[in-house]
Amino acid sequence: MGIISWIVLGLVAGAIAKLLLPGRDPGGLIITTLIGIAGSFVGGWLSVRFLHRPVAHHFYDPATWGSAIAGSLVLLIIYRLVFGNSRR
Repeated sequence: MGIISWIVLGLVAGAIAKLLLPGRDPGGLIITTLIGIAGSFVGGWLSVRFLHRPVAHHFYDPATWGSAIAGSLVLLIIYRLVFGNSRR
């Protein structure tokens, strides 16, 4: 999978992560989108590193999408913990 595929996957994964964790984020839409892109890279790395499941070659593989969404969720939760949750 190329870099453009990972970016597209990250955009979609970030949107799904945002749907799963509703509420206002401290950084807004742009930061949430960047978190989604970074989350797809982190999720892919974690999948290879700890689950021994390489996801670099199949864009439509459920494991690729699952790892990208999980990575986005993890980064979004960490971001909210570090920079505060504006839902208060």
